[in-house]
Formats: sequence, structure tokens, C-alpha cells
Amino acid sequence: MIEAVLAGAVAGGTSILFATLGEVVAERSGVINLGTEGSMLTGALAAYAVGIETGNPWLGVLAGLLAGAALAFVHAFVVLFRGANQIAVGLVVTFLAIGLTALFGQSYVGQGVVPLSDVPVPGLSELPFVGSILFDHDPLTYLSVLAAVGLWWLMRSTSAGLKLRAAGERPEVLEVYGTSPRSVRVLAVLAGGALAGLGGAQLATAFTRNWSEGMVAGRGFVAVGLVIFAAWNPLKAIAGAYLFSGAVALQLELQAQGSDVSRYLLQALPYLVVIAVLVALSRRRRNA
Repeated sequence: MIEAVLAGAVAGGTSILFATLGEVVAERSGVINLGTEGSMLTGALAAYAVGIETGNPWLGVLAGLLAGAALAFVHAFVVLFRGANQIAVGLVVTFLAIGLTALFGQSYVGQGVVPLSDVPVPGLSELPFVGSILFDHDPLTYLSVLAAVGLWWLMRSTSAGLKLRAAGERPEVLEVYGTSPRSVRVLAVLAGGALAGLGGAQLATAFTRNWSEGMVAGRGFVAVGLVIFAAWNPLKAIAGAYLFSGAVALQLELQAQGSDVSRYLLQALPYLVVIAVLVALSRRRRNA
């Protein structure tokens, strides 16, 4: 049971990790994007639909990435060019995505997509216990961890990362050196939406391998919360994503084994875990 839960945590946490990394990028630039849920949803449908129509799951993944970025552009335009409230626009964008995907996704419910197959790492996937947990997943799962490490390095060690952080913390410094903070923020929001769309693509074409209305089920909102858990650190985001997904895998395993615990309580378990962790972290930081 433990091995199955941990393997499920890694596989199921990939979509949330991509979305969390995307929100880290956006928030580092000074923009909160609650439309992450919507970008994941549009990315999931675009990847699924294009994968079915072309028979190529990688074209589907590309479509999911672009769809997530396109929806994020709506958020960036209204917030950064029209001066609208970030929180309100993010929620509206998510509701827009829910409506559009429900409309255009009806014909894809129940259809089979060519999935992204798991790619076992030679030698490592055969290791006892850890092999199936860490080294027997779809390519996007491996890519998500590399993306987290790469983003951590970019923000710490490159001029692009410095500009990203400056846009959120000291935009006037960027202006002195001739860089527009708004341009940096637009690119950051687009990159964040693309990563969220990539997460949705992984969810639809590699993890669940199906499409249903509202299938993201709050993962985008959880990703926004996990940014706080990770303290805007991409490496800590890995732990946060796997923690939430592990709670999901645990409740599914308990239901499958016929646990006496109410199924409604089990379904709430992952969200209760996130709330408990955020409360604990807030208390620790307040007392520090």
C-alpha cells in the first residue's frame, strides 16, 4: 500500500508541480494569477483534443502548453494593461475557462486518446521499492523535476532571474536600467500559464488519460496555495505537490480497500492536509 501511495504521489503530483512552478514565476514578478486553474483546464482539453485528432500525444502536449499561455495572456492584458484587480480577473478567467471547456469538450467525453506512455529508467526502475516510485513514469513527470531545478537555478544565478525578482520587489530598479517591469511581468504570466497548461496536458494525456468536465478539480487553486508552502522556492514546490497528491493517492487507496471512514471525509483529506500545513507554516513564521 505504501509503495502504491508514493508512486501515485509522484505521478499525480506532476500536474500540480507544473502549475505551482508557473505560479512561482508569476508571483515572483509581482502578479498573482488565480487563473492558474483555468490554464490547467484549457491545457487539459487542448492536449486531449489535439492528441485525439492528430494521434500524436506530443502535439497534444504542445497544444496544452499554448492554450494555457493564451488564457494567461487574457489575465496579463486585463491586469497589466487595463489596471484591473488581479484577484477578480483571475477568478473571472477561471470561470471563463470552465465554461469554454464544458462547451467545447462535450464531444470528447469518453473518447480514447493516445496516451503518453510510461518510460522506465533502465536499471533504476528495477530497484526494490524506489524503482516503481521514482523511475517508472511518463516523460513529463521527469521533466517537471528538471523544470523545478532549472527554475531554481535561473532565479538564483542568471540575469533573467534577477530581472524577474526585481520586477516583483524593486521595479524602479529595472526602470533605471532601461527594462520595463510590465514587459517582464507579461512574460512571467505567459510562462506561468504555459507551465499550468503543461500540467493540465499531463493530467489528461498521461495520468487520467481521459477528459471530463471540470477534471482539474481545484488543482490550480491548490497550486496557488502551495506557492506559499514552498516560500516561492521551486525546489520546495516539489515536496508540496507530492504532499497533496500523496494525500489524494492515500484516500483513493483507502476507498479501494473499503475503509470504514466516510468517503466524503476521505475526499476532503487532501485539502485538509494543505490547510493544516499552511496554518502550521503561518504560525511558525509569526513566532519566528
